[in-house]
Amino acid sequence: MKLRKFLLLAIFICTSLVAGAQENWLQQVEEMIDQGEFKKAQTLMNNLPKKVRAEQEVRIDSLNTIMERIRKDFNMTPSDGVRLIREKMPSATDEQIAKWKRNRKIEYMIIDGQEWWFRKSIRNLWLLADELSEKHDEDKMTTYNTRRKYYLEAMQSSADKNGLRDWRHVNITFTLDVDADVVPAGETLRVWMPFPYENLRQKNIKLESSNRPVTMSEGSKHHTVYMEATAVKGQKTHFEYTFSYDVAERHIAQDDLLAMLEPYDVNATDYKEYTGNQPPHIIITDDMRALARQIVGEEDNPVKQASLIFDYISRTYPWAGAREYSTIRNIPDYVLENGHGDCGQVTLLYISLVRSLGIPARWESGWMIHPDEVNWHDWAETYFEGIGWVPTDQSFGRSAVDTPMNNYYTTGIDLYRMASNETIGDRLSPAKKYIRSETVDFQPGEVEWRKGNLYYDKWDSHLEVNSITKIY
Repeated sequence: MKLRKFLLLAIFICTSLVAGAQENWLQQVEEMIDQGEFKKAQTLMNNLPKKVRAEQEVRIDSLNTIMERIRKDFNMTPSDGVRLIREKMPSATDEQIAKWKRNRKIEYMIIDGQEWWFRKSIRNLWLLADELSEKHDEDKMTTYNTRRKYYLEAMQSSADKNGLRDWRHVNITFTLDVDADVVPAGETLRVWMPFPYENLRQKNIKLESSNRPVTMSEGSKHHTVYMEATAVKGQKTHFEYTFSYDVAERHIAQDDLLAMLEPYDVNATDYKEYTGNQPPHIIITDDMRALARQIVGEEDNPVKQASLIFDYISRTYPWAGAREYSTIRNIPDYVLENGHGDCGQVTLLYISLVRSLGIPARWESGWMIHPDEVNWHDWAETYFEGIGWVPTDQSFGRSAVDTPMNNYYTTGIDLYRMASNETIGDRLSPAKKYIRSETVDFQPGEVEWRKGNLYYDKWDSHLEVNSITKIY
């Protein structure tokens, strides 16, 4: 009897240990990925019980995909990196290069015991290192002069009571082509592509035409056009649609904001939502609160506090090419640790900091459609009681520091935008099964088939601005 009880106890303990190991396997894998121990992470997942692997198929696929993306981002050997630096700067010493690494001007990662440099690290070095900043300052002034031109153009029109002016009618064609034979012939390709949404600055939105039947998104804050097509052997699969909308410039001067400002209704649902956490990238930690308080000092006016946060980020965190967002655990922390960020990264830092002060802020993104540059872009909106939501382009603010436009992008935005996203990391509509190529934002589109996501290297997308016509 004693032996039987002992055996039952042993079985119970072993079963409990196995169950416990299965419950925390995800945490272990994530920690291994953070530490660059990819082989260990893959071994752990491969050795999970068959039932667990079946139940967690999509999550395991996502974790393997993230490791694959990190390897693609960190694919430069140190020797190749040093060679490229010295091709551009023959006088660079070993000591300088070591200093740039210590100061995170050169981003690198140890993966399975081997050092790898970020694929954009050399280009970023020329943007980040103080010794190499002269050319960057020239580029910054060129950018400022171009954006100043758009501002002066808009100021020729009178603003309405909401600060809107210079309305334009925009016509755009978006295309996406999936490479031939990336999935077997006869398989269904599922494609999501961006579409503008109605807000104060965008209206009269219309789908003009498409080459395939379209399903418009419902209930998602990533506004999309969805299409399907059957893959044909040896042929690219082409998706195309044209749409139009009206868009305006908007900005509200700080003095006007101060005159209209009212106390926040801290019990309002929207106030609570947009001053709270939004994991994994908007987390109001004690450190975030402390930094925000350090920046604003004794200032207690929300308009001035937001402006101080905006100026601090503009002066402190220069632009640099970003690694894949899906591979970063918390993007604002990444900016703080590395000392730089692209448009979306500094936008998320801005949102986190002002929320920590009790100022509502939210994400907006889509495309910048300026005559000289069409590209993905991210910005924010900040809420002030008595005024409402006003645009805040943290990244564009960096080109306006110490210029006559210093405060323009703090509470303003030019008209050359196509906003399609109201938040980060929302579910797509119709639902997507596998991990997105971009898990935070949504601009170039997303593609998947029955057996998985298709990453950017399997397809190309393009936004073509057909016309921008002045209305009034």
